[in-house]
Amino acid sequence: MSDLGKDIHETASGADAIEVEAADRVLARRLSVDWSDADQAALDAWLESSLSNRIAYLRLDAAWERAYRLEALSPQEIAEPGAPAKRWPLILMRVAAAAGVAAILGAGGLFALQPRVKTYATAIGGHELVSFADGSKIELNTNTVLRARMTTSERVVWLEKGEAYFQVKHDPAHPFVVMAGNRRITDLGTKFFVRRDNDRFEVAVMQGRVWFDASGKRTSDQTALLTQGEEAIASANSLAVRKESEQKLARQLSWRQGTLVFDRVSLAQAAREFNRYNSRKIVIADARAANQMIGGTFPATNVDAFTSAVQLAFGMHVQNRGNEIVISH
Repeated sequence: MSDLGKDIHETASGADAIEVEAADRVLARRLSVDWSDADQAALDAWLESSLSNRIAYLRLDAAWERAYRLEALSPQEIAEPGAPAKRWPLILMRVAAAAGVAAILGAGGLFALQPRVKTYATAIGGHELVSFADGSKIELNTNTVLRARMTTSERVVWLEKGEAYFQVKHDPAHPFVVMAGNRRITDLGTKFFVRRDNDRFEVAVMQGRVWFDASGKRTSDQTALLTQGEEAIASANSLAVRKESEQKLARQLSWRQGTLVFDRVSLAQAAREFNRYNSRKIVIADARAANQMIGGTFPATNVDAFTSAVQLAFGMHVQNRGNEIVISH
């Protein structure tokens, strides 16, 4: 078996085990007549321990609910009051039949039946708006890659790199989850943006709330409920939350209009931002130039307009060297 085949088989086998465990827990909750608080706590802990667990459980629980409704609507199965329990055997047979089909298909078949994950990407300087059937929208900034699995039962996005602005159609029964490295952002009815630079993560809420945590571990130093106007800056092992002005957050989203807005930032910081949007890179040659404070609104992909403005405003020397523009005093 090729390395790719092994990876697919291992992934499918893991998914199969999760599906079996999820099915057991769905059946336990649905059929138990003495479901206790302890049982619920154990279920909650299992769901919280893994995003895959939660997705599998929600999918199977929804399938169970659909099966129950089909039974309830079947004219030949109409029963007298107190008789719903008589429908369980037939529903269980249907579940068992589905399990039998899964067994026949095998792990490879289960893998093939998993909802498709679609990849979206922008080039350097690129910008794309993606709309989904549920009414949610994701706007991708420059040099961004994300994967999305959007179905009627699950809404999960993986931000591999870059920055995206999310306008989420809230659905409490189907949380919208964004995974970025070892971080997870769960929508609570929101407009927010997420930026990922390697192991540095930035999340800011424009409207509503998001739950921000680290791989589902609800430790006090890695977890935060972010509300409107709050921004979280996280690295691999740290998290800081601060309140930002509406104006600053708007500046951070100026890329949606194709511009970069600076309010007394260093030339070095402005250059780093421009370099995200352009293949030709700005190089600051000396500390004096790097520390020069600047402000203004500039087209994000017109690096020549920016460097010309710097040259005129501050009398700096600008030299073109192929794919580099060197600025010095």
